[in-house]
Amino acid sequence: MELSVRLRTLAFALALAAITAAPAGASAATLDGVSPVPSGVSKARSWIVSSGNHPVVRGSRGVVIRGRAYAPSRAPYQVKLVIWSANQIRHKPYKWGGGHGTWNDSGYDCSGSVSYALHGGGLLSYPLDSRGFMHWGDPGHGRWITVYATNGHAYMNVAGLRFDTAGAGESGPRWRLEPPWEHGFWVRHPPGL
Repeated sequence: MELSVRLRTLAFALALAAITAAPAGASAATLDGVSPVPSGVSKARSWIVSSGNHPVVRGSRGVVIRGRAYAPSRAPYQVKLVIWSANQIRHKPYKWGGGHGTWNDSGYDCSGSVSYALHGGGLLSYPLDSRGFMHWGDPGHGRWITVYATNGHAYMNVAGLRFDTAGAGESGPRWRLEPPWEHGFWVRHPPGL
């Protein structure tokens, strides 16, 4: 195994070990951008499935470590693709109208970032604005993916992880650690997910 891969694997294992040792009630905000380990996980090594270009963790809930989302192993492949696609733009700046003229843009707005990730999962063939997401898919919460939309904003929750351009920290598409805000939003999901 080459040295850089060993170092990344070691760093990932140490981060997971730190999470499992966190005191009860510790939040993602108190864990340096690391979301809590799902309950019932006692050994960090048994939790990691892959830490390569398409990171996966055991279980049915995703995890965010230092801004990067790790898809749950039990999620359908389309859900994993959505998470991995969102990871590709997670450091891009906020850009009004970004992602609507071209999939690969220099920045993304709220609906452009949601569109990009859903497109990566094969769930959307063209970008929608936030109003378009108000009527997209099926009504209500999805099992794996839920899109929240109003006349002026859109974001989504994928496998328990919030992907949004608004929230604490930098603007632009990011995995946000604070819980979703649903008041006043239309709640939609892709059929079957």
